[in-house]
Amino acid sequence: MDSTEPQKFGRYEIKAEIGRGGMATVYHAYDPRFEREVALKVLPSEMLHDPQFRTRFDREAKTIAMLEHPAIVPVYDFGEQDGQPYFVMRYMTGGSLSDRLKKGPLSIPEAARILEHIAPALDEAHAKGIIHRDLKPGNILFDQYNEPYVSDFGIAKLSETQTNVTGSAIVGTPAYMSPEQAQGEGIDGRSDIYGIGVILFEMLSGQQPYHGDTPMSVVVKHITDPVPHILDIRPDLPPGVEAIIEKAMAKDPNDRFQTVKALADALQAVARGESPDLGPAAVTQVAASKTVISKRAAQTLQGTVRAIPPRQQTPAQGLVAPRQGRALWFGLGAVVLLLCIASAGGAFIFRNRIPFLAAPVPTQTQTFSQVLPTLTTRPVVNTPAPLPSTDTPAPPSPTPTEQGLPSLGGADLIAFLSSNDVWVMDVDGSHLQRITTDGAGKKDLQWLPDGQGLVYISGKCIQTVTFPEGTTAPVTCFTAADHLDAFEISPDGSQVAISLNRVLYVVPFDMDKISKARTWVDLQGMGGCFTYGNSPGQAPAQNVRWSNDASEIAINALGVSGGERIDLIMVYDISTCNSVTPKLLDNFPGARFEMSGYANNPVIPSFDWDGQSLFLLNSIFRYQFGYLYAYNIDTKRAADLVDPLGTSCCYGDARWSPDGSYIFFAYQAIGSNTQLYYLPYGSLGTGVQYTPFDLPADILSKPGDHPDGALRPVK
Repeated sequence: MDSTEPQKFGRYEIKAEIGRGGMATVYHAYDPRFEREVALKVLPSEMLHDPQFRTRFDREAKTIAMLEHPAIVPVYDFGEQDGQPYFVMRYMTGGSLSDRLKKGPLSIPEAARILEHIAPALDEAHAKGIIHRDLKPGNILFDQYNEPYVSDFGIAKLSETQTNVTGSAIVGTPAYMSPEQAQGEGIDGRSDIYGIGVILFEMLSGQQPYHGDTPMSVVVKHITDPVPHILDIRPDLPPGVEAIIEKAMAKDPNDRFQTVKALADALQAVARGESPDLGPAAVTQVAASKTVISKRAAQTLQGTVRAIPPRQQTPAQGLVAPRQGRALWFGLGAVVLLLCIASAGGAFIFRNRIPFLAAPVPTQTQTFSQVLPTLTTRPVVNTPAPLPSTDTPAPPSPTPTEQGLPSLGGADLIAFLSSNDVWVMDVDGSHLQRITTDGAGKKDLQWLPDGQGLVYISGKCIQTVTFPEGTTAPVTCFTAADHLDAFEISPDGSQVAISLNRVLYVVPFDMDKISKARTWVDLQGMGGCFTYGNSPGQAPAQNVRWSNDASEIAINALGVSGGERIDLIMVYDISTCNSVTPKLLDNFPGARFEMSGYANNPVIPSFDWDGQSLFLLNSIFRYQFGYLYAYNIDTKRAADLVDPLGTSCCYGDARWSPDGSYIFFAYQAIGSNTQLYYLPYGSLGTGVQYTPFDLPADILSKPGDHPDGALRPVK
């Protein structure tokens, strides 16, 4: 294949060049035999001049092709065409982790989600003796549903040259290279774990741990320098993060996590606000400058957090080899020798390879707005939600319901989640009681229409719990599904919206029929009025909310714009019940208004609708909490910021009261328990000082807790 862009390569029809590097050129291509888009990676024909290359290429390409895992970009085909070796892989549309990091650091939950997804793939490869050797953000790619995959698996083994100074060819990317890999020593899967530690540092800080004027200087720092303190860059991060990174990037592989899953599990614990399980506390490094670092890690292991004194700078000559001294100096000697060879025009080449699959070029990318139908004008509701008053109101007084419970905003009880269990209290914060004790993960909490219990999602199952007895019972489980994101009953109790595998099914609310459903086929056969997400051009559906009359539905849709994930709220008129194409009434925030933090991390972790005109939604700053905004679907305008406490950040899980006059929300300050508030929306901006519910110290004490509040309507 010459320098001009060809039209065909074998049977593959070339559409565009995605990227070009010293080791390969990647094309967006079409495979007419299987009628699918593919990524075609063509290696230089010069590599065939290596007498050992063809044998190595065939053997290792077959190994990689057999390494099947849902989180590894699959290899469809490999071979040779007119003297040029090539690979054919799945074409990914969601871009790379490297692309996303250009916009800034990720949140801990998002970083944990990525590692949790790719960890089993790497561990399975390591168990089969396959080592990636070039893990970096550019080799972690995303599909259209924002699911991460490992790409370029094992190509480091295929593209190595015969240069062999230390007994093994040194290949990889300097910024992510383990010390043993940099020294040319034998490596195993723990070398990849070191690379994951470097990637984690970059995901959470926005920068690589080591910097230098040349690639060689970066390599030397990986061998000799202690692990930098990420808390110096991001002091708002939990101390457990620093302990995890120090263990993952330990100089000695024996001191690291021994599996990627163990690393991912530790980060998930921090994301939930818990102390990470770092295994045996054998993380002490023998380098003198690591003494303070090891103490910090040990403190985290013991669950102790205290102020750390200013660090002493240890002279470089005071460093002791983190491994056997002879091995270190031998490795450094090899590095120096390689540097000399390079300076003389020799053959030490750090690969600057294009990943298996890169994000499509902008002209190839379908933006989210391109898949949306034309907006239809929404009739203005005649009963607008309350607006902020200029007069300071008197503190509201609860009124008793027929059951004798206090009532505010049309609600008499508030349910919420803490430490994965359901708690219920009166709207004035009294009579708090815990009604589940299983500690299993829960989300999408909602009161049942009869008010006698709640329904929620736990894993891939829908569960109910009675109130006040606390008796739990399964409704059904979709065990074969990848995602169960929503189970939202309409206000009139006639319909339910279920998001299964990111497709939304609106079906009659019949618990007997729902209990018999096990797959999407069962849901589709229930005679529903609306299905969304299974047609070309429709973005995957996550959470949903209903209008008061159940004629409209708001969907938190997961789209892709410019190769990046982007959440939008899309509002549809479904009153026609499949008789005509549902009308798209609005989508936001998009171009409608700006939310702080949304440009760098376009995710909407929580939203709610008063059922008429107003929405509440928040961006992400930390732990799914961020800046809170209100949006009016009638006027297509948003408030600059909903900031009841005058602190700007950080709010989450905002909910409208049943009559739309109150809002319930969670507020999280750094270093404090998450607090819950319930206040009249019309009083915002009047200078009223609001008081949170007086909850026990162990309630919502974990930063990763999300209340996911549900207010019971007064009957």
